[in-house]
Amino acid sequence: MYKSLGILLTGLFVSASCLAQGSLVGTYKLVSIKAEIDGKLRDDRTKPPHGYLIITPKYYTVFYTLQDRKFGTSDADKAALWESLTAFTGLYRIEGKKIVISPDVSYNEIFNGTQQTRDLEVNGGRLTLSSGPRPYGRDPSKKIVLRQEWERIESVDCHPM
Repeated sequence: MYKSLGILLTGLFVSASCLAQGSLVGTYKLVSIKAEIDGKLRDDRTKPPHGYLIITPKYYTVFYTLQDRKFGTSDADKAALWESLTAFTGLYRIEGKKIVISPDVSYNEIFNGTQQTRDLEVNGGRLTLSSGPRPYGRDPSKKIVLRQEWERIESVDCHPM
């Protein structure tokens, strides 16, 4: 009987976690991004950003590029391509109206093993992620405020593994 009760409770806990995160699970396309670095709006892009966010019941994966990207062969051109990239993945959890991501793979080693907290707002198929002043990954002596808008392009059923 205790074994059956344990299995039932485990199933309920996993299902509750799935329900709490289920409204987020899916694939999103980046619609807009606004960044302020040390209080100055970063507006160095002539093309809109391009990227995707994939949220599973356990993992958060994001990849996006900024600026005009051109194929590069010189070290300077390749460095410019690297500077236009943001990508990381890791486990996440929901805490009220916040998402806390624990990157274990990142475009910048400074983020691996940290906890990245974003304010979270869901409005229909739109997801808005915002972060208050935090160290800027490309220059930690500066602070960045970031607001990203994502549009759901694919929903995924939440099935725990």
